Amino acid sequence: MTQDRQATYAALDAWIDAHFDEQVQFLQALVQVPTDTPPGNNAPHAERTADLIAEFGFDAEKHVVPEQEVKDYGMQSITNLIVRRPYGDGGKTIALNAHGDVVPPGEGWTKDPYGAEIEDGKLYGRAAAVSKSDFSTFTFAVRALEAVAKPTKGNIELHFTYDEEFGGELGPGWLLKKGLTQPDLMVAAGFSYEVVTAHNGCLQMEVTVHGKMAHAAVPDTGVDALQGAVAIMNALYAENLKYKQVLSKVPGIKHPYLNIGRIEGGTNTNVIPGKVVLKLDRRMIPEENPAEVEASIRAVIAKAVEDFNTEHGYQGDDAVRADIKRLLLANAMTPLAGNKPLVDAIQKHGEAVFGEKPAAVGTPLYTDVRLYVERGIPGVIYGAGPRTVLESHAKRSDERLVLEDLRRATKVVARSLVDLMA
Repeated sequence: MTQDRQATYAALDAWIDAHFDEQVQFLQALVQVPTDTPPGNNAPHAERTADLIAEFGFDAEKHVVPEQEVKDYGMQSITNLIVRRPYGDGGKTIALNAHGDVVPPGEGWTKDPYGAEIEDGKLYGRAAAVSKSDFSTFTFAVRALEAVAKPTKGNIELHFTYDEEFGGELGPGWLLKKGLTQPDLMVAAGFSYEVVTAHNGCLQMEVTVHGKMAHAAVPDTGVDALQGAVAIMNALYAENLKYKQVLSKVPGIKHPYLNIGRIEGGTNTNVIPGKVVLKLDRRMIPEENPAEVEASIRAVIAKAVEDFNTEHGYQGDDAVRADIKRLLLANAMTPLAGNKPLVDAIQKHGEAVFGEKPAAVGTPLYTDVRLYVERGIPGVIYGAGPRTVLESHAKRSDERLVLEDLRRATKVVARSLVDLMA
């Protein structure tokens, strides 16, 4: 490695340090605009992001997903952003993607979920760690790159999208399908202590259990849909014991598992429930076949319904029945051979900046990075954040980001871009 390159790394670090207060303020402004999904009204955040980065001389293309398409999908508004930074002919196009949509705050917060308060070196707020932090990481890494290294070839694109929570099809999937981008390499929002090269797939399904309403004083005149739903839930949860025996060979990923995350039903306390709706989430390891997984779950539900009806003597119109609808099928992300330059660069600079080499591993999460990889674009997941999702409080109360992780991850990304652009 030349002394010139080392001097460039040092100058990048110094630029990021000098602008870090500005970077934190940028992140605070992003956290302060809610993007709860559902309901999924994300266009205002995209507009705010575009306004903020315009102050840096970055022109954001606003790609508005048609309103009806968004509503049919179960959200309210999506405007995806692409910021193109062309440096000259030749070289690669590298995309940096972070998503702005996030689950609602939920209960138990001791801080304002949208206050972006800083305490003991941590910034608190919904999406502070996942994944508005990396709007900041990637933006300031590119600013540092341009101010210090002044690349003369290749392109960088910032992709700020708003559909990770629902699967990504109207986020990066929509941009790719419309031919609005086709990068050579990509890095997506992640945490600082691992380079993620693979992740689980995810199948989400809605199960509507039908019975027959009745007055609670005469329960035998009805068919309790909730009891039927309990039988289905018990059968589904029993599958988790079997899944523990299905082990992945990908480091960082263990085995499949299933969760029932939402239950709705009934009309009143004194009424036998006539309908109950379950929403389930089945995580699939990279080795699994999604079609086979879905068929297996449908078979488990069908048998649970059959056994319940037989046990209670329900037949014909008096039988419990279950309608099943697939909500989401996200394939697993598997590594592409072309991701080696990304892994090598991030590991080298992660070790230099953090003092330890970030491991290249899989994660049990699922993300929209798979949509790039499915189109042959090598990608990895890396950004600002702690060692684990648990530490970040992502999807829980008091989500937080250690600001020193943000500073150091920004340096790692900026340094890596120097290598990749060369």
